[in-house]
Amino acid sequence: MKIAEMVPSERPRERLMQKGVHALSTTELLAVLLGSGSKERSVLSLSSHILSHFSSIQKLLEASISELTEIPGIGPAKALQLKAAFGLAMRYSDQKRRAVVGNDAIYEWISSDFFAAKEEKLVGICLDVHRRAFHKEVLSHGNLSEVLVHPREVFHFAIKNKAHSLIVAHNHPSGDATPSKPDLAITKQLSSCGQLLGIPLVDHLIIGRNTYFAISSLWNGCDLLK
Repeated sequence: MKIAEMVPSERPRERLMQKGVHALSTTELLAVLLGSGSKERSVLSLSSHILSHFSSIQKLLEASISELTEIPGIGPAKALQLKAAFGLAMRYSDQKRRAVVGNDAIYEWISSDFFAAKEEKLVGICLDVHRRAFHKEVLSHGNLSEVLVHPREVFHFAIKNKAHSLIVAHNHPSGDATPSKPDLAITKQLSSCGQLLGIPLVDHLIIGRNTYFAISSLWNGCDLLK
């Protein structure tokens, strides 16, 4: 459907103005940036085609101007407009990443991943050489009393994302962040593997109700198994 044929209140620009960015799909947000379509495609169709062409938002953000202009309907002016918007988004992302340093900031960053969770799950957090968190991912789900995880999954995640070091975090649905014996055992196992692979396990955070416990505190704040 062309935007002109849509009910005014359902048009992307109007919805963005009235409800904010979270009310729009990625296709609609890109359509707002584009402003108009081409002779062959409506702006929503062109937006959908662009997202399909690059297969992921990351690839789209990293696309060069020449790669953007290879798409019919994207001329130099639109490509420059998109690159400027993407550049601002990536700079914001870099600034936000630099702010995620230390357990308190990391807890704030990941706490929403565990909101209202009724089962345990493990999140891996990649750190760069300066121990700034730059990527997180849910690695496994468990039942109410345990997380099922194998070190190979954890370190495959770390290697794939080129982590210099690693933090893992998992929740206790009971709300009590006190580490259990299995928590300590898997921490030692992951730490040993990290030493062998050259990807240190910096910490294991136990997420409780509005709080967390850092297992590294049991080792006086040092890397584990010193």
